[in-house]
Amino acid sequence: MRRRKRIPPAPLPQRAGVDPVRVRLPVEGAWGTVREHLVERLAAGAGVIDGMLDAGLIVGADGRAVAADAAYVPGMFVWFHRELPDEVPVPFGLDVVYRDEHIVVVDKPHFLATTPRGSHVAETALARLRRELGIPALTAAHRLDRLTAGLVLFTVRPEERGAYQSLFRDRLVRKEYEAVAPYRESLTLPRTVRSRIEKERGVLAAQEVPGEPNAVTLVELVEHRDQRARYRLLPRTGQTHQLRVHMNALGVPILGDPLYPVVTGPVPAGDFRRPLQLLARVLEFTDPVTGHSHSFVSGRTLGAWSAYENWAAR
Repeated sequence: MRRRKRIPPAPLPQRAGVDPVRVRLPVEGAWGTVREHLVERLAAGAGVIDGMLDAGLIVGADGRAVAADAAYVPGMFVWFHRELPDEVPVPFGLDVVYRDEHIVVVDKPHFLATTPRGSHVAETALARLRRELGIPALTAAHRLDRLTAGLVLFTVRPEERGAYQSLFRDRLVRKEYEAVAPYRESLTLPRTVRSRIEKERGVLAAQEVPGEPNAVTLVELVEHRDQRARYRLLPRTGQTHQLRVHMNALGVPILGDPLYPVVTGPVPAGDFRRPLQLLARVLEFTDPVTGHSHSFVSGRTLGAWSAYENWAAR
């Protein structure tokens, strides 16, 4: 059995709480130089790669700049910092609800991504926390959609991250969500929804397709007033957009959802009106490192329930 090559520590410091990009050169390939591979692999273009190499911005494991004519070495690691995009700051607080030497639990606002991805890099919960708490090694144990608010678990020590991630993988975390959606008197609840959900890369919305179910959600009605209702959602699995897809399938799409039932046009940067009315309210688990039982409850409320007129008027 081939042993996996150990990944060296990053030779570049974080920038604005964001790690440098790490690239491993493939073991097999016909490239003559590191430059040739990076030009082919990265979408930046030859001019950008040449400029970075000339400026010494691409480095090897020893922290030294990679020469423009450096020979290709199979399995070699190189690092560089991506050019941070211009991001509109998310004008909502990120509340720390618990912190010890092993974990940090935060109450994330709507519109703030959990980890750097795509056009959201420095304006993410992870980058913010690294800067504000001074914990460069902080990592996310799981992810919460950018449009969803609520509780997220982060780990302090890299060597313990796997233990906490396994809680989510093995379904040992009790997660409870709250949603505001239309009220349907004919909809019989509680109900367990089971379906197969698949999401294609590059396609915004996930789809329910025929096949063995891979997504299970218990949906309960908490209360209703007029044409709106507050629902409790208990996911048994964690497929992409699972709760949003299941609520839409029941005929009660979550208020403020830009994808279900219809994909709407892209929202302009800085438009924080009408957030998706979905909240990760409860997070419960037994700490795999300390053995302590944890139960956290979000302090946030959903505007379409607490102040519908204000939410709808935005």
